[in-house]
Amino acid sequence: MLKKTKLLLLSVLTAFFALLLIQAVPYGRNHANPPIVSEPSWDSPTTRTLARRACFDCHSHETIWPWYSRVAPMSWLVQYDVDKGRRKLNFSDWHNGAHEGKRPDKIREEITEGEMPPVAYRLAHPEARLTDAEKRRLADGLSATAIDPDPLRQSR
Repeated sequence: MLKKTKLLLLSVLTAFFALLLIQAVPYGRNHANPPIVSEPSWDSPTTRTLARRACFDCHSHETIWPWYSRVAPMSWLVQYDVDKGRRKLNFSDWHNGAHEGKRPDKIREEITEGEMPPVAYRLAHPEARLTDAEKRRLADGLSATAIDPDPLRQSR
């Protein structure tokens, strides 16, 4: 019994020191949001409000960094998700092609089928849980926004 207790204590101490040691890895701690270059010409204020609630943390330069984004290994995952999200679709750098390749039908599909925002994000951010009606409204609004015939217009 004593041997099992010692082994358990050693395991807990090893895990604790490993968690302390990985805090030294610098990735995932650069939480400076770049300046907003340009936003799309939103089809309505409602679309922007819903996008802000459900999308902006990963798909804009207006990320709100939660406390756990400063603690490894969660900081690594959060930074990776934000970097990847901004590369794929960025509402803060819209007119520099930060949405190219994101067809309106693909955006609609990802929202209505529940792929976006991802389940893990919705669990940590209850405000991002959209009702079916809000999902349809966001999908319709983003589709209309993405096919705006005047790409040089900027609004906020």
